[in-house]
Amino acid sequence: MILSIIIPVFNEEKTIGHILEKVALIKLPKKVKKEIIVVDDGSTDKTPKVLSEFKIDNLKFKIIRHEKNKGKGKAVKTGLKNATGDLIIIQDADLEYDPKDYVKLLDPILQNKTKVVFGSRLVDYPLKLWGSSKTVLPLHLIANRLLTFLVNFLYGSNLTDMETCYKLFSKEVLDRINLESSGFEMEPEITIKALKLGYDIFEVPIKVKPRTYGEGKKIGFIDGIWAIWAIFKYRF
Repeated sequence: MILSIIIPVFNEEKTIGHILEKVALIKLPKKVKKEIIVVDDGSTDKTPKVLSEFKIDNLKFKIIRHEKNKGKGKAVKTGLKNATGDLIIIQDADLEYDPKDYVKLLDPILQNKTKVVFGSRLVDYPLKLWGSSKTVLPLHLIANRLLTFLVNFLYGSNLTDMETCYKLFSKEVLDRINLESSGFEMEPEITIKALKLGYDIFEVPIKVKPRTYGEGKKIGFIDGIWAIWAIFKYRF
């Protein structure tokens, strides 16, 4: 069994090497092998240089480059087209999410409990995140709660963290989903389409280290508006 790890990256020269090292060193269950696909979404900093020079023992990974920035959704879609694994997970390049959680995410699928697993960051509402003493940005917490509520209300789900990056799918699920979004609105789109196809989404708690805009966080107010638009768009 192969786990395809798709890493969309845009201007992450300070973190991409570290996340690749973390992904390379993580030990998966014996029957699961890794396929690493990095999609450089038109980075204008030193990210391409870091990727071309990165080496670690026995690590092989694909690098696919967009000449222009197309958005996270398009980068993920490019990764999906090049993935050959039985299972697929999306890994942000900013070090917020820890690949050590892969084993926990894989477990429900390996036990045949589900074909879709989300890693939930929100456990102790409203202020705490798993494994982090750093307070999440209040507006991001409120926005995530609102977006998750809308998805639950409109689509009959019971999620706690729809906006999580850690979404693990069986490839057969993603083969049935035509991902249309260009930006961060891909999170509700991919969630909603899985729900509408009748798949149950299993959540497990994960650890994160949230970063600030000063540290490079990219998602903003406009992305939230697009996410709301997507939630209602795919309802009908």
